[in-house]
Amino acid sequence: MEKLTLITSISINAQQAEVWKGLTDPEIVKQYFFGTTVNSDWKPGSSITFSGEWEGKAYQDKGTIKEIEPGKYVKYTYWSSMSGTEDKPENYADVSYSLDENDGVTTLILTQDNIKDEASRKHSEENWQMVLGGLKKILEK
Repeated sequence: MEKLTLITSISINAQQAEVWKGLTDPEIVKQYFFGTTVNSDWKPGSSITFSGEWEGKAYQDKGTIKEIEPGKYVKYTYWSSMSGTEDKPENYADVSYSLDENDGVTTLILTQDNIKDEASRKHSEENWQMVLGGLKKILEK
């Protein structure tokens, strides 16, 4: 069965460096990412974790930084403890953020693969749009 890939984007009226900071600074991430604490040193091969509480249940999602060009691009593996799947390689997705600035407006392109079906892809896109919309709101204040 072929897995689906989601590609979604948002334009933010902010410098690329500010958007990058918004994606990687735990204090900022917590404000728009459902209260999630992100933890990573943002180096290739390093771990990345997302932890918090959702509907009264603690979670810790995790992955590994695969590629990074600080300020411009990052790709990491991702597995959610809330996914109902086992913590094994075939259940991890690759998630990437790619930034491109033009005249003070930064376009953020997010890609996520290994999505099991169209309903899950649609759900992921809605969640990512909510998350990225929250980032946009914070950065454009």
